[in-house]
Amino acid sequence: MATMPPLPSFAAIVVAAGKGLRVGGDTPKQFRLWRGKPLVRHSVEGLAAAGADPLVVVISANAAAHAEAALAGIAGLQFVTGGATRQESVRAGLEALGPAAPERVLIHDAARPDLSRAVIARLLGGLDTYAGAIPVLPVVDSLAVASNSGLMAGKASRETLRRVQTPQAFRFAEILAAHRDWAGPTDAGDDAQVLMASSGSVALVDGDERLKKITFAEDFADPMFSVAPPAPAFRIGQGFDVHRLEAGEELWLCGVQIPHDKGLSGHSDADVALHAITDAVLGAIGAGDIGTHFPPSDPQWRGARSARFLEHAAGLAREAGYEIGNVDLTLICEAPKIGPHRPAMRAAVAQILGTAESAVSIKATTTEKLGFTGRGEGIAAQAIVLVHFAAKGNAT
Repeated sequence: MATMPPLPSFAAIVVAAGKGLRVGGDTPKQFRLWRGKPLVRHSVEGLAAAGADPLVVVISANAAAHAEAALAGIAGLQFVTGGATRQESVRAGLEALGPAAPERVLIHDAARPDLSRAVIARLLGGLDTYAGAIPVLPVVDSLAVASNSGLMAGKASRETLRRVQTPQAFRFAEILAAHRDWAGPTDAGDDAQVLMASSGSVALVDGDERLKKITFAEDFADPMFSVAPPAPAFRIGQGFDVHRLEAGEELWLCGVQIPHDKGLSGHSDADVALHAITDAVLGAIGAGDIGTHFPPSDPQWRGARSARFLEHAAGLAREAGYEIGNVDLTLICEAPKIGPHRPAMRAAVAQILGTAESAVSIKATTTEKLGFTGRGEGIAAQAIVLVHFAAKGNAT
């Protein structure tokens, strides 16, 4: 099989600072799940795999927790706070790249997740001759000019028109100068226009129909874009958690209060079992961990029931098109004895997850008096969760 030649070096900016609420719900679309991952993660992974370095992600001022969860595990990212408009956000990203002074930069929208290396190669090739290059597609439908009254007022020539996509590629020095000199409206939605206003030339290269922009709720469910290529039939996640035993605290395990002379200490109800299962579900769908979704620094989660965390994780799994297959939990402690409470615990976990009790296994073991669990100082929990693709995901 022939291999593609190496790409020239380039930096990249992914613009993910929009509100993205036309898809419905309270979560901006760039952080919603699509093909089992947050939408923005697809673009960032594609650019990183192609060699983008540095790689800047522009986010809104209140989206740090969402962004860190969505992009957990991707090394070398720089998060930058954007502005009130796309043009202001892009400029913030460009200014952040200033110290690195890359020769080339790609500017991409997080809402176009299906990015191919071939498109990137064509764009970078265009910069050999021109200051900018953008991917475009032909207009295949007839075009009509509409009057203010909603009547046809004329026709436009589709032969001279093109549909514009991102990423758009630029020589870094030219596009940075163009944004600094920009005197047009701050809502300029296209960086090629900013460059042209500064007398820069822009090459047109072939785009890709797969670079569809996710805009509305139905786009998440469109089988042409949400299911192909097929999501993995099965995914597995694991979670591990530890909490300290202290006098005067309540002991909650698997959503069930257990009589004991000590309880688990933590910011929430410290249900170590549900925390481990929550992390396992989040891990199975690549959605970060419990701390990024429910940071202990946030006072609203003080004393919260951990069932809320697990319900949230299960909801994210279903949005991604996955159902819970089975849960295997091991509690590690000397006391209390878990056996008498196992039926109630299994029933509680099954109810939270919306699955059958037969899909929930709860075991317990000791460490033969060794370590902090052996000394009765705390309880540890380890969980493994399998999820299976239900072919009806990306619920909106």
